[in-house]
Amino acid sequence: MSTLALAPTRLRPGDIVGQGFVGLRSKRLRTLLTAVGITIGIAAMVSVVGISTSSRADLLAELDALGTNLLEVQPQNNMFGDATELPVTAPDMIRRIPAVESAAATRTVEGVTVRRSNYIPTDESGGIAVLATEPNLLDTLDATLAHGTFLNAATGSYPSVVLGSVAAERLGITDLDGDPLVLVGGTWFKVIGILDPAPLAPDIDRSAMVGYDVGQELFGIDEAPSTVRVRTDPDETESVWSVLAETTNPASSSDVGVSRPSDALEAKAQADEALTALLLGLGAVALLVGGVGIANVMVISVLERRAEIGVRRALGATRRHIRLQFLVESMLLAGLGGVAGVALGAGITALYANSQGWMFSVPQAALLGGVAASLAVGALAGLYPAARASRLAPAEAVRAE
Repeated sequence: MSTLALAPTRLRPGDIVGQGFVGLRSKRLRTLLTAVGITIGIAAMVSVVGISTSSRADLLAELDALGTNLLEVQPQNNMFGDATELPVTAPDMIRRIPAVESAAATRTVEGVTVRRSNYIPTDESGGIAVLATEPNLLDTLDATLAHGTFLNAATGSYPSVVLGSVAAERLGITDLDGDPLVLVGGTWFKVIGILDPAPLAPDIDRSAMVGYDVGQELFGIDEAPSTVRVRTDPDETESVWSVLAETTNPASSSDVGVSRPSDALEAKAQADEALTALLLGLGAVALLVGGVGIANVMVISVLERRAEIGVRRALGATRRHIRLQFLVESMLLAGLGGVAGVALGAGITALYANSQGWMFSVPQAALLGGVAASLAVGALAGLYPAARASRLAPAEAVRAE
C-alpha cells in the first residue's frame, strides 16, 4: 500500500498577520489592558520629546525675534573684592565702536521706593527698583510699549516715570486712564508709559524708569552708569564683545564685566535638554514594564492555546509557522499600543503647547521612533513565548490537561 507524501505547507505574510489579529480579537479585554502599558510608555516618551521640542522651538523663535546681539556692561569687583564703578565716559566711549548700533546707560537709584499711595509703608515697595535711564534705552533693548510713550529729552527732565510690565502689575496700573501717579521717594511722578515684557531684560520689567536729570536733581545720583546695554551689528557681536571691556575702562578693563542676556535663554534650553533626558528615561522604564506585560500575556496565551497549536501542527504547520504566528501576534499587540501612544503623546503635546502659547512641534523621528520602539519591544517580548509554542509536540499539545 502506497503512502502519499504531504506537500510542505506555505504561510503567506498576509495569513500570518491575519492569524495574529484573530489571536488578539479572541481576548479583547486582555489585549486592551496589555496594550495600555505600551501606550503609556510611548505616550510618555513622545509627549516629553514633543513638549521639549515645542519649548525649544518657541525659545529659538523668541531669540530670533529678540536677537543675540544685545550685550550688557557692568562693573565687577576688583582683585581685592572691592566694588568698582564704570567711568562716566563709558557710554560715549562704547558708542564710538563702529559695530555698535546703540548703547544706553542706566543708573540704579539706591534707597528709593515706589508706592501707589503715601499710606503704604516705605518698606513695602513690592520689589520695584528705580532706574535713571537715557532716552534711547527703548531702542537699544528693542522693547515695545504697551501704553503711552517712553522718556525723551523733555519728559526726562520732569517727574515722569515709565513702568516695566511687572512693576505696573505690582502697582495695580494696567493702563494710563485717569493719568495715574506713583510716589517715587517723596515725590509724585506721572506715569507716562508702561512697557511690554522684555525677556532679555528682566530687571527692566521690575523697574520704574526716570530720566537722568530728575534722578540727579531729586535723588542726587552719581552720573556714572551702573549698567550700559549695547546693541551691536549682528555679524560683529563677538568682535564687539572682545573690545568692550577695554573700551569701557581703558585704565582697568578687569573691573568691567560683559555678558550677553540671550545666553541665559540658551542655558535654559540646555537645562530643558537635561530634564528631557531624565523624563525619557522614565518613559523607557514604562515601556519596559509594558514589554514585560506583553511577554507575560503571551506566555499565558501559549498555555491556553496548546490545543490550537497541536491541531495546527497536526495539519502541517511547521515550528517556524507557529513561532512566526506568536511573534507577529506579540508585535501587533505592541504596535497597536505604540500607535495609540504616539497619538496620545502628540495630543498631550498639542494641548500643553497651546496652553503655554508655544508653537506645536513634534519631530517626525519621535513619531516614527515611537512606533518602531513599540514593535521592537513587542518582538523582544514575544521571542520566548513564540519559541516555547514552536517546541510543543503535536501529540503533547492536543493531550487533555
